[in-house]
Amino acid sequence: MSVQFTLNGKAVEFTGEDRTTLSDCVRHHFGQTGTHVGCEHGVCGACTVLVDGEAVRSCLMLAAQAGGHEVVTVEGLSNDDELSPLQAAFRKHHALQCGFCTPGILTTAHALLTHEPDADAERIRHVLSGNICRCTGYLPIVDAILEAKAAYAKPGIQVKSGQGEPK
Repeated sequence: MSVQFTLNGKAVEFTGEDRTTLSDCVRHHFGQTGTHVGCEHGVCGACTVLVDGEAVRSCLMLAAQAGGHEVVTVEGLSNDDELSPLQAAFRKHHALQCGFCTPGILTTAHALLTHEPDADAERIRHVLSGNICRCTGYLPIVDAILEAKAAYAKPGIQVKSGQGEPK
């Protein structure tokens, strides 16, 4: 099987087995190891990526389904060597400990704030309920997202589109 799609702004082609998941494809074939694989059942949220701006569980999606679509991993959230406002807020608020869940939470939060830049703490907690973190207790994560939302509300900011909750 051969499939072409855009990965973090670059056209790529994957040739491999039909059963290859999108998470395995981006990690093992394209070296985007920020996408983590935890439960492999779509429950933990560690593998969340953006597909055409929508937060999706890449462990539940086949690479073949990405054909013709735009896929953005956590590596694609920032430009060059600078952190995105969301990533910078995570750093400032120490919103990670072991970091395993962080890429999935960042992509989920990015999708949410892209569509709902005025999301309140309750809405953020609701959307993050699909991302399991066993280290932080979520308080610094929510604080970081609340701080970063101002950057999404500014006119002219370059953010990729997202849909909020993962599918």
